[in-house]
Amino acid sequence: MIPEEKVREVAERLSIVEVVSDYVPLRRAGGNFLGLCPFHAEKTPSFNVNPAREIFHCFGCGAGGNAFSFIMKIEGVSFPEAVKLLARKAGIEIEERQLSTAEKKTQDEYVQFLLINDLTSSYYRSVLLNGQEGEPARRYLAGRSVEADISEAYHLGFAPDRRDGLVKYLKNNGADLDTAVKLGIVRKSDSGWYDLFRNRLIFPIRDARGKVIAFAGRVLDASLPKYINSPESPLYHKSSVLFGLNMALPSIRTGGSVIIVEGYFDHLALYRAGIENVVATCGTALTSTHAGLIKRHAERVYTLFDSDNAGKKATIRSMELFLEQRVPAYVISLPVGDDPDSFLCTHPVEEFAALRDKARPAFEYFVHSILAETHPDSVDSKVRIIDDIVPRFRKIADTVERDLYEKEICRLLGITVHSFRKRMGGGRLSHQKTPAEQNKTIQPGDAIQDTLLALLLNYPEARAEIIRDGLDKIFTDDYLELAGLVLDSLAGSDDSQALCQLAETLESPEQKALFSRIMVSDSYLAGIEWRSVLDQCTRSHEKKQLASIKDIAARLAVLDPGSAEYTQLLKLADTLRTRKSKL
Repeated sequence: MIPEEKVREVAERLSIVEVVSDYVPLRRAGGNFLGLCPFHAEKTPSFNVNPAREIFHCFGCGAGGNAFSFIMKIEGVSFPEAVKLLARKAGIEIEERQLSTAEKKTQDEYVQFLLINDLTSSYYRSVLLNGQEGEPARRYLAGRSVEADISEAYHLGFAPDRRDGLVKYLKNNGADLDTAVKLGIVRKSDSGWYDLFRNRLIFPIRDARGKVIAFAGRVLDASLPKYINSPESPLYHKSSVLFGLNMALPSIRTGGSVIIVEGYFDHLALYRAGIENVVATCGTALTSTHAGLIKRHAERVYTLFDSDNAGKKATIRSMELFLEQRVPAYVISLPVGDDPDSFLCTHPVEEFAALRDKARPAFEYFVHSILAETHPDSVDSKVRIIDDIVPRFRKIADTVERDLYEKEICRLLGITVHSFRKRMGGGRLSHQKTPAEQNKTIQPGDAIQDTLLALLLNYPEARAEIIRDGLDKIFTDDYLELAGLVLDSLAGSDDSQALCQLAETLESPEQKALFSRIMVSDSYLAGIEWRSVLDQCTRSHEKKQLASIKDIAARLAVLDPGSAEYTQLLKLADTLRTRKSKL
């Protein structure tokens, strides 16, 4: 497949910060860059990118690796596709090479995931179009004026009210059910295999290239929950997927703008009316990753959320995200009680276009929504309004825009610019935790072995000492295996590139997470006296191991003294007691 030297050239041409920043807003935090993880929902940033090591790690969910790993996970692509994608970004032409065993395994599994999703989509589509089981869904779509061409464009389907209809279809078509479980579309209990979706209209969810990566199921009546989506999977991360993006891209590229709606039928209503530059979130709030994805394709964005309190909060939250990304954002306001579907059923598309053309800038919408809720008729109310505005106002990057909004806010509140600036400068900012403080609140693993492994990575002299003592006396479990792989990778060299490449060859998810965690968080070892740290950690590790003597004694008490296990444990206990006496 892709030659190793080309993979290395791509890695050297692009910094991981440059790659990740296309998807995640990052800020510098010491030697690392910090942001909100795109692979799980979080409010406090725990996603670290280390530019010196060219590696990332999330202390919240454990995801980690290099730039290729990041692209594979966030785009849902195989290793070769990730390399090609980054090669295009770097302007590098590549020729293919033979895949490694690990790369081949990942690629094969990725192909199987896509095949199973295609089979699933075909099954649901067939049920909708053919036979008695699809009749309720056909009536439902007819009642919502969804014609055959629109149904085909979305490849709508229907999950019948059967426990294992999809399970049987997948088995009959040679699909591996254990692989399908990883996608969440089928599940297994003590009573056997069963389908996730039943008696629901199915919307296939596709990535930007049109490949089916997940599904959304809608009930045909008023029962709850109205929608359920496929769970997170190797292909599907809802915080980084926008429904309908593959359908919208041609229009977005032509016009430069995109409309964001909340629901699948909102999307369908606009698309059916000929408005194709529209995307929807997949049952989740808009995230910074969504905003970054939109920034890659569109010059400006329109939000079209419900007019209730939840919709207003979503609008304001999206405004904050687009301010951070420096993407011009506008708010389309429909009449109270209307959503895109109901509005376009009773109004011509030209009226919707007129509302879009009158869309307010998102920050202006935000300011006026606050004033509508809290009338500035007292000093207290004015102070509360300013305190609501200031954190968002600070996100405005353009100096001219800031100046104009500052004057307008002061005019609306009846205060001087000096007063506004004084309040803005005097307010206390919430304390931002340092990466070290954040990491203390997240699963630390084995702190002693973490430090020992970091010494192995950073100090050749400590590495030699550890090798002389024997890895098996220093490390246990995943640490022991990973330490051996690190030594093999370095092979007597301190080549940081070799360590970055090691992140790709690791097959165990536990080892990947452990390795990336150590690589992004070992800066505390810089300039230390390695021997004293090594001695202290080694003694602490041995004492921790010796605590297992009590466990051995408890086991010996219930074993037959003539058994082989009893003899083996007795020898181990004697060895540990001897070592303990020497400490």
